[in-house]
Amino acid sequence: MSNPTYAEVEQALLARWPETRLEPSLDRIAALCRLLGDPQTAYPVVHLTGTNGKTSTARMIDSLLRTLDLRTGRFTSPHLQSMTERISLDGEPLSEDLFVEAFADVAAYAQVVDDSQPHPLSFFELTVAMAYAAFADAPVDAAVVEVGLGGTWDATNVADGAVAVVTPIAVDHDRYLGDRPEVIAVEKSGIIKPGAQAVLAEQEPEVLEVLMRRAAEVGATVVREGVDFALVDRVQAVGGQQITLQGLAGTYEDVFLPLHGVHQARNAAVALAAVESFTGSKELDGDLVRTAFAEVTSPGRLEVVRRSPTVLLDAAHNPHGVRASVEAIQDEFSFSPLVGVVGVMADKDVEQILRELEPVLSHVICTQNSSDRALPAAELADIADDLFGSDRVSLASRLDDAIERAISQADATEGYEDALGSGGVLVTGSVVTAGEARILLGGSLE
Repeated sequence: MSNPTYAEVEQALLARWPETRLEPSLDRIAALCRLLGDPQTAYPVVHLTGTNGKTSTARMIDSLLRTLDLRTGRFTSPHLQSMTERISLDGEPLSEDLFVEAFADVAAYAQVVDDSQPHPLSFFELTVAMAYAAFADAPVDAAVVEVGLGGTWDATNVADGAVAVVTPIAVDHDRYLGDRPEVIAVEKSGIIKPGAQAVLAEQEPEVLEVLMRRAAEVGATVVREGVDFALVDRVQAVGGQQITLQGLAGTYEDVFLPLHGVHQARNAAVALAAVESFTGSKELDGDLVRTAFAEVTSPGRLEVVRRSPTVLLDAAHNPHGVRASVEAIQDEFSFSPLVGVVGVMADKDVEQILRELEPVLSHVICTQNSSDRALPAAELADIADDLFGSDRVSLASRLDDAIERAISQADATEGYEDALGSGGVLVTGSVVTAGEARILLGGSLE
């Protein structure tokens, strides 16, 4: 493909195996990286796994490292609006031109691997290689890398993280990773490498046992939330929350975090411990820490994208994530009514997602996103009918129609007996749903 356009690169990547198709092997990505000169070894890596909170935590780590005058690369997935979001340099997604260059840099080598392996490189494997090569080319002082799925067999795991971060582990991709947290933890523990510093968010006891066993086997040092570092205090503030963090080497007070929910405050504690670990467990300058957190954004994570009525976008897509979002909404907002626009993937625990949402939604509008993995809106509405009652459920297969109807309902409070005149809309259920809603509502990638 000579001088491809961004649209052509997008199509070339999408034509490959999708992220949801797995063949547990690092052979293909390792072969590609070898041909590229093993770019993933050119810089230290902070590697993140877990079920929820990875992207937000990665963005916080990135912000902290940049405030320390380090040049950063960041790889996260999936994307909300554009593939370019997956690969960031200095906190900014690659431009479309740079994304095309990154693809062109690895495309010829990818063809060699495709021709030599039983299975071709997947979409995810190729984007990982693009990221690692772009980071080496920059060059970066540190790379913040989020796994795509799992850990041991995830394509990102050809890199050896100097710091391995494990956010809370729960059940999500049970078809691929197992249906119990401790089973999932075995796969995710694979990012903890010999000599690494493992930074563990608070975990269920059986999960913690798996992670501690892995760390002992490979000789990794462990620091744990609630033991070595912690969220000490938090109070609501306009546009977010004011928090106090106990790090590995010091206490950081009066930290403003412009994100909502105690789960984000705890993600901040994990991010801080990860960066302290990265810098040798030294106390960081408090003003730099406050500056870094004040600048954090996490698009699509309880993100307010409009007012009057307020529309919140949330990419939560499993019961654990939805529960955290619901708790944050109850804690920090007072919508009455709150109208939900929900679109989920068919392979998720749809019934439990809806159960988590039911206490806070006055009404739910069932819809679907453009993915071929999306659960049809009519099937979602059937499940919702049983949990919400048919009088609290509407069907709008098109996402734009669903959002328009939800905004109208949130404005028209007279239809709700308990309405207090401050209606809101929550769009949730999937990263794709949140991303497509963000485009419809005019959200930018910044």
